[in-house]
Amino acid sequence: MEALAIALLAFFAFGSLSLLGGDAGVGMLLPWLGRSGNERRTVIAAIGPFFLANEVWLVALAGILIGAFPGLEHELLYEQRTAFVVLLVGWVVRDAGLWWRGRIGSPRWAAGCDVLIVAGSWTLALALGTILGTVLGSPLLAPPVALLLALHGAGFCRSRLTGSLLERVRFTRYWLTTAVLGALTAAAGMRLDLEAALAGPTTLRVVTVFAVVMLPLLIGGQLLTRWAFRERVTGPGYL
Repeated sequence: MEALAIALLAFFAFGSLSLLGGDAGVGMLLPWLGRSGNERRTVIAAIGPFFLANEVWLVALAGILIGAFPGLEHELLYEQRTAFVVLLVGWVVRDAGLWWRGRIGSPRWAAGCDVLIVAGSWTLALALGTILGTVLGSPLLAPPVALLLALHGAGFCRSRLTGSLLERVRFTRYWLTTAVLGALTAAAGMRLDLEAALAGPTTLRVVTVFAVVMLPLLIGGQLLTRWAFRERVTGPGYL
């Protein structure tokens, strides 16, 4: 059960970093990818169907972390509480920009929401980089991790965009940045004493069984969403 809990934590951590990080990367590069209002709406449409489903992985990660690994609460959540608060602020600001952007048909309103999207995405990425970098040994790794997430977002756009927008991201490879994020997740996990942080047998069993039951639903939902929106984006969406 202990090995299964550790494997689930690693999988959810990798999924959260890869999926949420890709969305953040798109937001970080929004002014460069979309050089007009119409282009920016098209870029946002690339992540529109996915970003809420991707955020569920972070919620699931927090649940298994708190429930199955209470010993990590002090080392991660308390000692890095500032970074986690900043992450949540960036998350809320980014989502607010995404949801509000299409509510009012005004160029100034759209420009203001774009600022929220970009600022929130950079804040989210740097906070993730700080947390991951601190676990790996240095918070100075935050900028490189953030840039990696930006490349990861560009790689995701490579599979979603067309025309001139696609040409701007042809240099990226989504599978490569995904592999690097996986390696960073594994390296961070090896620096934590996960076995010592495990919950008691009863709590661990309950949380692990619940995570095992939920995992196919999360993976199935992700695959279904990807299949339903498999076509490339050719114009602005609803955001």
